[in-house]
Amino acid sequence: MTEIVKKTPSGAIIYDPSVIREITESRFRPDGWLHAEAVPGALGSSGRGTTMYVGNVPRQFVLRHFVRGGQIRRVARDRYFWTGESRTRPFAEWRMLAKMADSGLRVPRPAAARYSRRGPVYTADIITVRIPDVETLSTLLARKRCDADFWLSLGKSVHGFHAGGVYHADMNAHNLQIDGEGDLWMLDFDRGRLLRPGPWQQRTLSRLHRSLQKLRAQNPALHFLPENWEQFLEGYFAAAKSA
Repeated sequence: MTEIVKKTPSGAIIYDPSVIREITESRFRPDGWLHAEAVPGALGSSGRGTTMYVGNVPRQFVLRHFVRGGQIRRVARDRYFWTGESRTRPFAEWRMLAKMADSGLRVPRPAAARYSRRGPVYTADIITVRIPDVETLSTLLARKRCDADFWLSLGKSVHGFHAGGVYHADMNAHNLQIDGEGDLWMLDFDRGRLLRPGPWQQRTLSRLHRSLQKLRAQNPALHFLPENWEQFLEGYFAAAKSA
């Protein structure tokens, strides 16, 4: 992964020229591409922001504008306080994704990210390579029942991220993606960090469990039962013992 930081009149862009050869500020707007379409369905919840597919097949990208969640969104929808370039959300996420992708973890490969500063605040965007043939775990479970092997494998895969020190600040059934081979991909690492093993691992598992329970309450037809969570945990802790 090659990192280049390019200054702009209002901020800076970080990018990898081996992934995206030329990058300008216009590429961080949907109208800066010949083709752009909104990400449909549950995937659109990723990052709580405006998310678009841009570019053409076979090499498409995902463009995401950073937007806040929670109560603060009412007063500062997409603005963040400036505390230094390296601590901006797009630069931090871009560099974390680069490290994870280089280590072989299934995450979107980062292409470019930027911040645009105005006084004490900034706005932010990130572009990643689109992962082909994936759907959210939530969409998959609404569509079909998954067997025990799937849940065991899912638990094992989540442990693989934890073993790599990957802390996801909002691990839920929308941010976990399943490809055509049944393999797990993880995305949306806004506020994510690389940490030593600790209590955060259990907290993220609990966050995922609550997410699945909430979806089940909203949609009783969702293919998620208590036994599935037990199968997930069996896969997770079996991977932990063999590590």
